[in-house]
Amino acid sequence: MEESITLLTKIKEAFACEGQDVRAYSPLTLAYIGDGIYELVIRSVVVERANRSANDLHKKTTRYVKAPAQSAMIEALLPELTEEEEAVYRRGRNAKSYTTAKNASVADYRRATGFEALMGYLYLTGQIDRMLQLIKDGIRLAGMEL
Repeated sequence: MEESITLLTKIKEAFACEGQDVRAYSPLTLAYIGDGIYELVIRSVVVERANRSANDLHKKTTRYVKAPAQSAMIEALLPELTEEEEAVYRRGRNAKSYTTAKNASVADYRRATGFEALMGYLYLTGQIDRMLQLIKDGIRLAGMEL
């Protein structure tokens, strides 16, 4: 894997973080960081597209970061995933979570957790281009153009 200077690289350097074996992380840990990085990507695109009120930015962003939207994206992306990516997604989807989404079905919430685990895995392994491509393709394939 080719390492480039990424946000994660800079964070590790600034805070003297040691490298961890990402394969040892629980799927819910991957989903935790994946949720954050995915939302950062969506927020970045929304802000870059228009200078609006914070409330308008929040409403626009929420459409893409809620569980049903993430569920639709991963469903559309499944045929595009590598075996490794699909395995990470399945681990996240099947993880036993003690919480559920307020406005989503259990199935949507589990698929969204799998999607977030995949985003977290790609981020932590430095596969940023692949992560961004899957987000872009997922939005397009699910018919949710930004």
